[in-house]
Amino acid sequence: MHKLEEVPAAFEMTQSSKTVSADQPPLLLKAPNRPRLGCFPAESHTEFRLFCPRARAVTVEIFDSYEQTKGKRYPMNPNGDDIWQITLEGDFVGKLYGYHIQPPADEFFYRSRNADFVIADPYSKAVVARNHYLQHPRSLITAEEPFNWEGTSFVSPDDIRDLVIYEAHIKDLTSHSSAGSRWPGTYRGFADPEATGGINHLKKMGVNAVELLPLHKFAYFEPPHNEPISDGIINTWNVYGRNYWGYMTSFFFAPETIYASDGGIEPGAVTGRYNKAARELKNLVKTLHKNNITVILDVVFNHVSQYDLNPFKLIDKSYYFRLTEDGHYLSHSGCGNDFKTEAPMSRQLIVDSILYWMKEYHIDGFRFDLANLIDRETLQLIRQEAEKINPNVVLIAEPWGGGYDPVGFSNIGWASWNDQIRNGVKGSDPKNSKGFIFGHWHWESSREGLENFLAGTLLGRSNGRYHTSAHAVNYLESHDGYTLGDFIRIGLNPSKADQKHDRDEIARLGPAELRTAKLAALYLMASQGVPLIHAGQEWARTKVVEPMPNIKDPYAGRLDHNSYEKDNATNYLDFSHARLNTALVSYYRGLIALRLSAPALRKAKPGDLIFWNYSDSLHVTLQIKGEGSNDPYDYIITLNGNLHGVHRIHLPAGVWEVVVSPDIAGNDGFDVVAEYLNVEPTAGYILRKKRS
Repeated sequence: MHKLEEVPAAFEMTQSSKTVSADQPPLLLKAPNRPRLGCFPAESHTEFRLFCPRARAVTVEIFDSYEQTKGKRYPMNPNGDDIWQITLEGDFVGKLYGYHIQPPADEFFYRSRNADFVIADPYSKAVVARNHYLQHPRSLITAEEPFNWEGTSFVSPDDIRDLVIYEAHIKDLTSHSSAGSRWPGTYRGFADPEATGGINHLKKMGVNAVELLPLHKFAYFEPPHNEPISDGIINTWNVYGRNYWGYMTSFFFAPETIYASDGGIEPGAVTGRYNKAARELKNLVKTLHKNNITVILDVVFNHVSQYDLNPFKLIDKSYYFRLTEDGHYLSHSGCGNDFKTEAPMSRQLIVDSILYWMKEYHIDGFRFDLANLIDRETLQLIRQEAEKINPNVVLIAEPWGGGYDPVGFSNIGWASWNDQIRNGVKGSDPKNSKGFIFGHWHWESSREGLENFLAGTLLGRSNGRYHTSAHAVNYLESHDGYTLGDFIRIGLNPSKADQKHDRDEIARLGPAELRTAKLAALYLMASQGVPLIHAGQEWARTKVVEPMPNIKDPYAGRLDHNSYEKDNATNYLDFSHARLNTALVSYYRGLIALRLSAPALRKAKPGDLIFWNYSDSLHVTLQIKGEGSNDPYDYIITLNGNLHGVHRIHLPAGVWEVVVSPDIAGNDGFDVVAEYLNVEPTAGYILRKKRS
């Protein structure tokens, strides 16, 4: 047996996600006293301010309606700090506006030199747009309307490891007829108290945090497939012409309107006329908070929307984007452009956006897409300013994009997605690079690495990435890639990757698939840190490409590993499939309930973890002392990744209660063992004993 070494002393201040060097100096904005940007209506006047550092002239145009083609224009005044501003007398609430910019005569970087071009405000709190790849957005002038939060506020815990996070898309959980929502595909539908899907499913599973895919106003429509557009671009890659997931942000302050009751996805329709999105999203957040569910938003600051009339490209391309020497966009994001987060006013905008969503929408935390493309000073400033509003704000990075640096995020006190446990436990390719649950070694893993995943993937040990387990957001499935269920289906039968399937038939797990899925679930939920599960993972969700009329997708009927563009049954959760795999759903529910009741299973001190030594490198056993985490129990976790061969483990003295077996999981013991335990192939157990 061997104990896990203690974490370095410099990180013993706290085991929470807020661990960071004590001498970190406070960061300051370049211009802390500069005026607010955006539109600010008051009782008798309205102020407009736009940062536009190299314009020769800027005007604001006010429209009475979205359909009005010519509004009333007002020339704005420069204030000497590259900000253009004007105060207009009168009440403009409910009207729309946009800007016209006259760039320098020799300006190479501006997308359009036409001063008559309407540019929406990058600080728009609400946007009215047309369902078209260009969007033709206009900013909506809104008053600060009182909202009754009914006494609710942030519900993020003191320790992030007290969360079980459920990653979800608004439409995934509400759009299928089996979800039973009265308002499918909407904020209202997610909060529907009578639905099977949405919040009721979160409550049924027992999770206490939801991570919602992007809700900033984004470019849902892409250029039509195989039709040239004015920029000379031809969409050859997306036969659906959609960005369903939402990772193409257009406006960082405005909520997405297609999920609102004045929204929808009918091509050519206008969405957001009445600003229903703001109130309906607030109602959803309030409902989640009333049920003690932490709300985390997936946000995208590393790049912006690519083909629409994005304001940053029209205002000043060279200021807001990282460019090559000849003026082309860099694209380490793989999305067509990289946002220049290190530019002072870009940094200011990002911080302003985070604080706005915390104050206005009571958002508890944020997951940052491709966060390694965001400069470190901006990341530190986000944390510094966000913690002034909510000391327990949840900050999670996707620690890649132009590099890979989970250690760097841990150094500044950020949590991040842990791809090490993902790859080690399930593998990175279901055909060619399988992991522990298949009885294989992933090429990056080792026996010590498998142990360290259970310990929180701590630095100083194999595969280590984090100073504290509070920085490890452990996951085996996310929106990216194959679902865990499909990964297992292919891993056990590689021919399934290339076959066409009946969705209902393949959804039902066979005995070997179910056993493998349960072992994966146990490994995830027994690991120190923060578990994240993806919507439908609890019943081994399958993503079979839905055949669509008028769309020729050569992969229709096959298993999908990148469903970002499919607003159809490929992504919509079919809750009848949960009934096909009720044993797995019950297993996840039991594991979640046990984890949330047992501090030692989520935030044990490293010195309380004792690994048992075996000659078989695919058999891992961990003993956890409960004393350091104030848990009334000690625990034994034993996992057998072998496909053949029973392992007998000899137990410490006393009677041990079985709370997890290959068949059952929960917080109530259902059996007792003493002296020894036989661990079957592809199986795991959790035992506990009351501390004396």
